[in-house]
Amino acid sequence: MPWLAILLSALGLIPFIVCGLAALGPDPDTAARMLDALIGYAAVALAFVGGIHWGFELQSDQRQRSVSRARLTLGILPLLVGWICLVLPLVVAPWVSLVLLIIAYIAAVLAEHEAGRRNLLPPRYLWVRWGFTVVAVAMLVTVLTLRLIGLTIRF
Repeated sequence: MPWLAILLSALGLIPFIVCGLAALGPDPDTAARMLDALIGYAAVALAFVGGIHWGFELQSDQRQRSVSRARLTLGILPLLVGWICLVLPLVVAPWVSLVLLIIAYIAAVLAEHEAGRRNLLPPRYLWVRWGFTVVAVAMLVTVLTLRLIGLTIRF
């Protein structure tokens, strides 16, 4: 895993933190827009996680169909779930999207962890993914919890 990829992954957490904190701000209009931005960014980042598995499969010389199917499925499911999370706030409360995103991030990293146990993923990739997921999920859970109980943060 190149150090640049690790650095860029860490920098990819900045929108989670900035949008997450802003979604907890005292101004309801700004907080609502930032919640939308957080959901949008989390959905796009989740889709990116899936796309990585397409890349792994396309570069693989793996001959097992079950592995190929699993990689391609793990590649498309995060994209579909991310899209659902973008659409959900149009028909239900945004917190539903946050819950689904939390579940999706945890499910994706657990599936990747299992793939790593089978030596289908590079170990350093898993280290980066776990770190990214812990921070992203922590922010999503914090925003979900504080918004549900009505707390805001004054900057």
